[in-house]
Parts: sequence; C-alpha cells; structure tokens
Amino acid sequence: MTPEQVQALFTRKDGSYLFARWGRPIVPVVFGVDDATLSVVKGAIEAVVTLAGHKMAETDPELGANLMVFFFRDWAELPQVPNLDRLIPDLGPLCDRLAAAGANQYRAFRFDAEGAIKAAFVFLRMDDALARMPAETLALNEAAQVIVLWGERAFAETSPLGQAGGAVILRPEIAGVIRAAYDRVLPAVARDASHAYRLAARA
Repeated sequence: MTPEQVQALFTRKDGSYLFARWGRPIVPVVFGVDDATLSVVKGAIEAVVTLAGHKMAETDPELGANLMVFFFRDWAELPQVPNLDRLIPDLGPLCDRLAAAGANQYRAFRFDAEGAIKAAFVFLRMDDALARMPAETLALNEAAQVIVLWGERAFAETSPLGQAGGAVILRPEIAGVIRAAYDRVLPAVARDASHAYRLAARA
C-alpha cells in the first residue's frame, strides 16, 4: 500500500490523523451466542491477535474482560444489561439513535492515559443482513475492526476481508498494515500523518 492509502485508513472525519493500537493483552468475552459461535468468534480474535504479534490473556487486572462482543436482536435490549451503562456513557440515548438510524453494528473504544486502546465494545444487532453472513466471516470482520483504531471511513467502501480458494481471509494489504501496526519500533499512538509512511514501509 502507498503511504497515502495507509494514511486514509487512519484519517478521522475532521481530517486529522489518529492511530492507536492495544496497549495491553486482549481478554475477550462474547454475549448472546451458543457455544459453537462463541468458539468461532474467539478463534477469529485469536487469529488476528496472533497475526499482529500481540497477546491475549485470561483476565485484565483493571476490567476483567476488555473486549466485549454483544449479539442481540434489538437495540432496546442493551440498556437492560446490568451495569453496561457504566461502561458506555449515555447508553439509552445512544441505542435510541442507533435504532432510529437502522444501524446493525456499533463499536466503542476506551483508551489509557497515553491514548493506547485499553477496551473495546462491539454491538451487533442481528438483522437479516448480519444473520445471513457466515459466523466465520462476521467474526473475522469484527476482529479486524477492533485490533487497531481505524478511521471511520476506512472500510466504508471496501471490506477488510477477501476470498482465497473459497475461504474468507483478511485482505493481504490489510493484514500487512495490522502486522506493521504492532511493530515494537513504532509507537502505540500516533497523531502525525508521517506515521503512515513508517507503517507503509513495514507493510
């Protein structure tokens, strides 16, 4: 990928550049699925974490679990989840807005004092479109979307996934960016677009 293409992946709506990766091991927990789907989701997360050269753990000392994935049928269900409003400010109004917009997914991130990712929340409302998607595809897509803080428009027109031999995989150029993003020489947080040139050189 060219530096300009990499830069576009981490450009915010206001035109600013912001990159962040996880600053701690990832501890996932998944709600609202059966055991078979649970293993698929956790397997996809583990695959992307391994690709990045990052780590997973059994527990997070501050939060217990720091990557929470929720599957549900209606946005109205979320405000009923005990204590979730403590983790997601203004949860009720947020769900009202998402329902009004007909949204079927939403991601929220939390950051440490340096700006690295310390927690992520993935909400998937299983409408017809998501329900038709194979669990492996959905899980890999979400794992890719939370391994770094992408710009809001990063995958608006092109999915991070592709096909190879009938299997769904991460697009090679996106996999390359993810690997480069976790290069220990590079900072966990970057706000200068010159960072995109360093990523592109490693990807």
